[in-house]
Amino acid sequence: MRLNQADGGPGGGGGAADYKVTSPDLRAIGNEAQELFHWFEADAFHAGAQTDTAANSLDADGFQTGPALWTIWDAWRTQCETLLSACAHIHNHLEDTIVTHTNHEEELVTNFSMSKISQHFN
Repeated sequence: MRLNQADGGPGGGGGAADYKVTSPDLRAIGNEAQELFHWFEADAFHAGAQTDTAANSLDADGFQTGPALWTIWDAWRTQCETLLSACAHIHNHLEDTIVTHTNHEEELVTNFSMSKISQHFN
């Protein structure tokens, strides 16, 4: 697959792009990542207090499942934080990509317009 004027192979010269992603596409993906972040953030950690109570109670009663429950909770919490971080990163990166692309397009249009104007004065 070639993306947006990528080198077509030996001899150079990019070919026509066969895959196109628009700003609305990127924004939609970024919004989905943000929605997942907010949904998961609200639901991922609600069992923390109950897990603490259960783990301490089991440990106090001499059950080895108390510390094991804490180990499981810690692994879950770490994985949740990793997923939340990834969602935030995806959303922020795609938003930045949209803004950067828009600014770049505006600069290109302005430069092209200025070069056309300059042709008339030479």
